Amino acid sequence: MNLFDVYPLIPVKLVRAEGAKLWDDQEQEYLDLYGGHAVISIGHTHPHYVKRIEDQLNQIAFYSNSVHIPIQKQYAEILGRISGYPDYNLFLCNSGAEANENAIKLASFGTGKSGFISFTGAFHGRTSAAVALTDNPKIVAPCNAREDFEILPWGDLQAVELRVKQGNIAGIIIEGIQGVGGIQVPSPEFLTGLTNICKDFGVKLILDEVQSGFGRTGKFFAHQWVKNIKPDIISMAKGMGNGFPIGGILISPDFESSYGLLGTTFGGNHLACAAGIAVLEVLEAENLIQKAHELGTKVMEELKTIPGIIDVRGNGLMIGIDLDREAGPVRSELVKKYHIFTGSAASSNTIRLLPPLNIELNQLNSFISALTQILAQSPILK
Repeated sequence: MNLFDVYPLIPVKLVRAEGAKLWDDQEQEYLDLYGGHAVISIGHTHPHYVKRIEDQLNQIAFYSNSVHIPIQKQYAEILGRISGYPDYNLFLCNSGAEANENAIKLASFGTGKSGFISFTGAFHGRTSAAVALTDNPKIVAPCNAREDFEILPWGDLQAVELRVKQGNIAGIIIEGIQGVGGIQVPSPEFLTGLTNICKDFGVKLILDEVQSGFGRTGKFFAHQWVKNIKPDIISMAKGMGNGFPIGGILISPDFESSYGLLGTTFGGNHLACAAGIAVLEVLEAENLIQKAHELGTKVMEELKTIPGIIDVRGNGLMIGIDLDREAGPVRSELVKKYHIFTGSAASSNTIRLLPPLNIELNQLNSFISALTQILAQSPILK
């Protein structure tokens, strides 16, 4: 049997990892500035994380949500305190796409309406409803397309209000910072305006923090950089489990729950919650959220001085770098010559940085040095 060939692969076979370092099957060391799509939040194989999972595995690894699972409540209490949303409710699932599916479904239940709005550059997942709100026609199958789901221009409040006034809009979904879209940061005015429109017209605001959550931007959630933003639903995943599959939504107390309204087989299992608790404990014990803010500020300031870079965006350790050339050859050179992993984006000239939050400044400086040398090459790589 062959694997279904849907991933363009870097020709590297990784066998070991620690912190922000990776090793391949030839014992070549690499620097991880991508974290496997922003998943690795507290560093690869963090000892506290490993021990939490090992201890849980020796007790019970899984049982379904048909019984009491005390570690779920323990996780919810810690998450509520650290995130700043202690009054919200938590539904646990397995991935970012599943989190967004449940957010969309819950907003539709809550309003009795079917329409949704997202924005150009958006990526909310590859599953049924989430992909219909993702701005990439190539991955939207005919069965996913919906006439009552609309992708409106990024930052255009007038277009949003006009569409909402036409009726049948259950929710608006927006990323705290667009990831695949190239690290596009919504302005405070845009987020505030969306909040006001939702309140005025009885529409649910969904903040997709799948990539931008869990301390990556220097706040627990990216939208917390803007004052007085209280979404109805917040979707989460990626950095939530540091590699262990876990996702979830935080739900405003305005929603009423009922048996069977949402459900999942594997979501909230014992091992997933143990991984999630470990992440929160390390974030807090090692002050990684503040560290992400401080390191990200230094790195972005330095990147802006490098010839060949035309724009730098982001917050914390969620950084987008626009080059004066195609980014693909530059990223390839970073891997082949300097052994550094970085991420791509929808725009062909953008590099994404999403490193573990416990990365060291000297490791980031090694990337800056390598990128500077590559961009100084002549002629421009194409």
